[in-house]
Amino acid sequence: MRSWRRVVHVWCDGGADGCSRAPYAGVMSEWERLRRLIVDLAVVRGRVTLSSGREADYYVDLRRVTLHSEAAPLVGSVLLDLVEGGGLAPGSVGGLTMGADPVAAAMLHAAAARGRVLDACVVRKEAKAHGLQRRVEGPGVAGRRVVAVEDTSTTGGSVMTAVGALREAGADVVGVAVILDRATGAREVVEAAGLPYLSAFTKDDLGL
Repeated sequence: MRSWRRVVHVWCDGGADGCSRAPYAGVMSEWERLRRLIVDLAVVRGRVTLSSGREADYYVDLRRVTLHSEAAPLVGSVLLDLVEGGGLAPGSVGGLTMGADPVAAAMLHAAAARGRVLDACVVRKEAKAHGLQRRVEGPGVAGRRVVAVEDTSTTGGSVMTAVGALREAGADVVGVAVILDRATGAREVVEAAGLPYLSAFTKDDLGL
């Protein structure tokens, strides 16, 4: 059974993917506005080598979206609806710096605008050698439900690195949420680790 949450951009069909993404219907939704901004601002055509070492015929530079004045608030709202629609109910969100940082910050602000409490955290690639020598920065995550976020994931390696660091810090990692799933194996890696994998968009949504 399909049910709509908030505007029209998050829905649950009861399938294996849960509330992973949503179609556009009726008045332009935040999901559709964000989709168009991603296509206009972030999609770069041409042969590129990804951080995973794989080659592709296009590149989606989502920092052009997550750091954009109009698009960033939409990222926060759409991703917040995504994790809430998936029933994850996190107390904090965050992931491996730096792709995850503006995503988590946008979700924090979107939650605050709705009168909800949601913290953000930053996962360093390695612990600091000075100061408090923390790898996970921000309000403490120990004993809290945390969703690991990322702008996009190719192999799942980066987000699973974040999951490992968050667990070492005592977090109860309850899922992974990304803006874009490239359909290149990340979902399978995350789900094989026993975690829900939610994506706001797939490459098909962007015409890729």
